[in-house]
Amino acid sequence: MTANPLDDPTADPFEIARAAADDIARETGVDRHDIALTLGSGWGKAAELVGETVATVPATAITGFSKPALEGHVGTIRSILAPNGTRVLVIGARTHYYEGHGPRRVVHSVRTAAATGARIMVLTNGAGGITPTWKPGQPVLISDHINLTGDSPLEGATFIDLTDLYARRLRDIARTIDPTLDEGVYCQFRGPQYETPAEVQMAKAIGGHIVGMSTALEAIAARQAGMEVLGFSLITNLAAGISPTPLSHAEVIEAGREAEPVISALLARVIEAL
Repeated sequence: MTANPLDDPTADPFEIARAAADDIARETGVDRHDIALTLGSGWGKAAELVGETVATVPATAITGFSKPALEGHVGTIRSILAPNGTRVLVIGARTHYYEGHGPRRVVHSVRTAAATGARIMVLTNGAGGITPTWKPGQPVLISDHINLTGDSPLEGATFIDLTDLYARRLRDIARTIDPTLDEGVYCQFRGPQYETPAEVQMAKAIGGHIVGMSTALEAIAARQAGMEVLGFSLITNLAAGISPTPLSHAEVIEAGREAEPVISALLARVIEAL
C-alpha cells in the first residue's frame, strides 16, 4: 500500500493540500471552486441535485486522500457547476477521527477545498439527537460545537478565534429556504462506539444537543483556512438513553436512506442560495 504523505510528521500539510488542489484542477479541468461540500451519512444524493456534474474523480487519485472506511461515504470527489454559475466541490471521501490516522488526515479534505479557492465549507453528518422532540430523518443546523476528541488539527502556537464558527450569516440564509429548521450544539466524540447514556447526559449538561463522530475538527481547520462554515446534522436516531431502544448502525443507515431525498433537495436549494 502506498504511504500517505500526511503520515510523515515532517511534511507540511498545507503543501500537501496545495498538491491535492492541483490534482483536482488537473483531473476535473476546473481551476477554482467557490463552495465545498462534505457529504456525511444520509446526504449523498444532494450532489445529484446541486447542478451539472463536470467531473467525478476517485478520491484515491488525489494526493493525501484514501478510501473511506464507512458505508454511506462514496469515495469520490466531484466538481459541479450550479445553475447560478457557482463551482461546487463535493467531497464524498471523509476520514473519521476514529480510524486512527490523526487530525491531519481528518482535515485534509477541508484544507484541500480551501486550496482550490473555496470560501464556504458546508459540513454535513448523520448524528444522534438529544432533544427529545426531534425525530429521525430531521435536518438540524449546527450552531456551535463542543470538541470532545481531546485533539485539534492546529499545530504549535496557532491561535484561531472560533467565535461564530458556524456562521450565523449562512444559517440565516438556510432559514430563508426552510424557516422551520431548528439548530443545536454538536458534540464530537472520538468513537467508533456509540455514546453511553451517561455520556449523552454529560453532553446535555454541558450544552450539547447533537452527538456524533465527525465535523468539529474539520470546522476548526476550515476556520483556520479562512472559510465560512455551514453545518447540518441529519438526526438519524435519538441518542442513547434518550431513545427507548438500543442503537444500531444499520438503523442509522436506513434512517439516512429514507430521509435522503428530502434533505438532499433542501441542501441543494441552500447551496444555490449561498
